[in-house]
Amino acid sequence: MNVVALVGSLRKDSYNLKLAKTMQERYANRFTLRIAEIGGLPLYNPDDESNAPESVVLLKRMVKDADAVIVITAEYNWSIPGSLKNALDWISRGDRELRGKPVMTAGVTPTALGTVRAQLHLREILSSPGMWGRIMPPGGNEILINFAEQKFDAATGRLTDEVTLEFLDGVINRFLQFCAEVQP
Repeated sequence: MNVVALVGSLRKDSYNLKLAKTMQERYANRFTLRIAEIGGLPLYNPDDESNAPESVVLLKRMVKDADAVIVITAEYNWSIPGSLKNALDWISRGDRELRGKPVMTAGVTPTALGTVRAQLHLREILSSPGMWGRIMPPGGNEILINFAEQKFDAATGRLTDEVTLEFLDGVINRFLQFCAEVQP
């Protein structure tokens, strides 16, 4: 199974990117996770839709070719980062590559709430008519990792907190089952 990850934080040392890389390694025997580069995308402009830049074409192709999508977001001012919104705006236009695909959200923060507000906004965006992703239902499937400094190894950059990893394993198992149920 091919999965693409959209990581909203552009920081080189982003905990959200570290989560994506942890997933990429930890579940390599269950699916292939490709991390999309969204930092170089131009700002979405409807005038450019018919002649999209190569970076946009590549992103849209990655999403189209994926069986599922994982969106991992930071939380900026109680919402998603502008870079992630921009990427989602590009994906929502034209062929609407996310339509019908299974989608899971996640997020990491050094604070207590674990990107809960950003993920609420993200779910609204992903449910919009331009997106129509098949979002994994809430109710124990929310990956809201808080107090990141305590849960990621500084040397390797990987998630090492056993309780969080066990929870993540359970959500990934449910996500893979969800993917099997909603695939066209």
